Amino acid sequence: MKKVLILLVMILAVSSVFGADIQLGQFPLGSWLDSNYNAVWEFTTNNIRILAPGGAVLYDFSTKTLENFRVFLDGTQPGISFSCVESGRSYRFLKPLTNTDVTLQIDRTARDRYTVSLKRQ
Repeated sequence: MKKVLILLVMILAVSSVFGADIQLGQFPLGSWLDSNYNAVWEFTTNNIRILAPGGAVLYDFSTKTLENFRVFLDGTQPGISFSCVESGRSYRFLKPLTNTDVTLQIDRTARDRYTVSLKRQ
């Protein structure tokens, strides 16, 4: 039983990524506005942050525990997805090649999925 428990803990540890290890791969860098919440999503080479329009940091994923972080191609669209332990939410971003927007989907516990088209800043 102890061996099974240790193995389970090791598997969970490997599947988690600390925000400091964020690598966006082919996902485009830059800033996009979520006009519903008047918040800016900022993607840099090794971090994702949510900012107020004036630049104040509202949420910094580099200090959070991320699970199931992956960079992928959905057809020809680059995307990233991950779950954040601290926020209790799952995030998925898709960057269509036909325009400058980014599609954001957030799955929230006991609430409907939030989907919005973020506009390039």
